[in-house]
Amino acid sequence: MFDPEELERIRSAKEAWEEETLSPTLERFGERKETFTTDTGGTDVKRLYTPADVEDVDYEEDLGFPGEEPFTRGVYSTMHRGRLWTMRQYAGMGTGRETNERFQYLIEQGSSGLSMAFDLPTQMGYDSDAEMAQGEVGRSGVAIDTLDDFETVFDGIPLDEVSTSMTINAPAAILLAMYVAIGDKQGVPREQLRGTVQNDILKEYVARNLFIYPPEPSMRLITDLFAFCAEEIPKFNTISISGYHIREAGSTAAQEVAFTLGNGIEYVEAALDAGLDVDEFAPQLSFFFNAHNNVFEEAAKFRAARRLWARLMDERFDAEKPASKQLRFHTQTGGSTLTAQQIENNVVRVAYQAMAAVLGGTQSLHTNGKDEALALPTEQSVRTALRTQQILAHESGVADTIDPLAGSYYVESLTDRIESEARTLIEEVDERGGMLNAIESQWVQRQIQDVAYERQREIETGERVIVGVNEYTVEDEEPEIGLEEVSEADERRQRRRLNDVKADRDDEAVDAALVRIRDTARGEENLLPPIVEAVKAYATVQEISDVLREEFGEYKPEAV
Repeated sequence: MFDPEELERIRSAKEAWEEETLSPTLERFGERKETFTTDTGGTDVKRLYTPADVEDVDYEEDLGFPGEEPFTRGVYSTMHRGRLWTMRQYAGMGTGRETNERFQYLIEQGSSGLSMAFDLPTQMGYDSDAEMAQGEVGRSGVAIDTLDDFETVFDGIPLDEVSTSMTINAPAAILLAMYVAIGDKQGVPREQLRGTVQNDILKEYVARNLFIYPPEPSMRLITDLFAFCAEEIPKFNTISISGYHIREAGSTAAQEVAFTLGNGIEYVEAALDAGLDVDEFAPQLSFFFNAHNNVFEEAAKFRAARRLWARLMDERFDAEKPASKQLRFHTQTGGSTLTAQQIENNVVRVAYQAMAAVLGGTQSLHTNGKDEALALPTEQSVRTALRTQQILAHESGVADTIDPLAGSYYVESLTDRIESEARTLIEEVDERGGMLNAIESQWVQRQIQDVAYERQREIETGERVIVGVNEYTVEDEEPEIGLEEVSEADERRQRRRLNDVKADRDDEAVDAALVRIRDTARGEENLLPPIVEAVKAYATVQEISDVLREEFGEYKPEAV
């Protein structure tokens, strides 16, 4: 970016500044800390950045223009000047009726996309009447047992007019089948259905542990879903490769990028092994990242991830379509950064995390409610979270020009550093036989756990300040807010609803559909068509999951 003579002049000028201007000030006042680091503590932050810190950056090769490789400055040529990001508030409230009411409320308030949270029993493939489900029905999202629940959730919501994201992984094929079935009932052509299914099982083995089956059959379900969507619902994003939960587990920004893209590499390889063409399925891959507290590091992280993914798709898979190399992503503000103490502070945290996502060029954004450290968000806190996005979009100016931080010596240096660290980690994963092997050996998990331990130590010793938690605290504070609650009565009602559906359905049709799933699981045909048939017969999530449990087994990871 600068010629050698100019860089030498800048270095000499900096040395003079340090001696003549900086040194007297340091002697008199010092600095607040001995060292400054990025949010995850991975790298020291220099006192000052100059062109000498980005001397190796080549504009055309490393930055380029929006909508062109390597997509550092954005995947679309107009970015947020042409179309704002999708404001997709995450919601799932106990029962299908409550979730429908929340979705309708969000649409009325200006949300441009729906994002569906499921309770733990649904995520683990259990029905609400299962012994394993007791006490958890509807508590972390909506309880879905049968297509009847989905019909309630989407009552009055035309699927040809909304985009829906579903945060579901191990039973992703079942929930996607329900969405397809609802679209069929509404008369919406399948090629018009739009949305995303998370469908990212590898990060469950890494960070959340909400898995059911062993890796090999899990990967088959994922690639079957890829193939089905490419043929039947081509506008649907078949996977949301998620760094969000990796970051929530304690990773650094560079680890979030590396392990997320590493998982992406594994999925692409699995799809290629299944006979799919990279330029047929890769454009429907999407990603899901976290937005944490350090605005500049987070914006740089998104830019680095875009550039690295484009290069990996080119280097490893010879992808030809530009769309196959575009890293399109959804962002959610950092749940683990929210505090139960002084919850009003969370409004501020969420606002600047959202700003970092917009500065980094996100395609879709969820902003957390201030009370989510305590319970599911109330209508009031969800409205404030959505208004945060709308204020960013229409009042702040951050969306008025494309990639506004480009050219910042600090941000470009951070972008390079994160890409370099992430690539080094991916190369180490390669040496260990790929992400699947690195996960099964627990190597990935240990890398994250080491960082999480160190971060917690810093908080407990006061080295890392968390406002309202270990500094600026208030004695005997109780949150002055009404919290959303799910009662035992709600759980009983959901079980009664399930029993009513079972009593009214055609059991012979259910049994026949489950047999077809079992036969298909034993062969090599795509599992999605018989699963769609089963959900239309009102087979339950657990009935379908249990057939696959019996055929595929359940995963028992090694101890770390």
